Amino acid sequence: MPLPARFRSESKADMSLLPIFVKLRDRLVVVVGGGAVAEAKIQGLFPAEARIRVVAPVVTARIHEWMTEKRVEWRAEAFRPGHFDGAYLVIAATSAPGVNEAVFREAEERGILCNAVDDIEHCHFFYGAVVQRGDLQIAISTNGKSPALAQRLRLELEKQFGPEYEVWLEWLGAARELLRAGDGSADSKKVLLHHLASGRLFEKFVEEADRQGGRERRDG
Repeated sequence: MPLPARFRSESKADMSLLPIFVKLRDRLVVVVGGGAVAEAKIQGLFPAEARIRVVAPVVTARIHEWMTEKRVEWRAEAFRPGHFDGAYLVIAATSAPGVNEAVFREAEERGILCNAVDDIEHCHFFYGAVVQRGDLQIAISTNGKSPALAQRLRLELEKQFGPEYEVWLEWLGAARELLRAGDGSADSKKVLLHHLASGRLFEKFVEEADRQGGRERRDG
């Protein structure tokens, strides 16, 4: 059913985003800023195993701790273009809009993707609200229009996709490797893999895990 006219947007300016998951292992990500926002962005980069360079005259105690642990490289100075040498991504996480804009302009001139936190006009990409269960990641984007809605949907999805999905995905991955190494046509393997990933099989997997857990508790 079409939306009433009062709910239809007439704007054609927004462009569609390409949803991707980026491999950052051993790639340099430059974070400009040393406050709480920068700290949160840095922490989010650790699981991706990126190399991290922090550019800020002053940093939080936690960022300083990461520096002493050699988890990040700290350039204790104001931003300048040379800080982007070798960078793959840039994150502008300062409280100064002028600095964030300068970071974005420099990144754009160099062809480096940049995210300026809470600054839609100076972003090449946005962070999604993410539900993570091991290797399962569900990312939600509103094209920067409503982070609050993205967060609400994340909370709802976290209830729908519980911690058991992490274990199930590990099992599915192992089953896929066994099938790939075995005999049979590609089409038959594809059909079986879709069967294994079905909701019905998931329910059986959880039931068996619950039974196994109950036996272990009784035996213990």
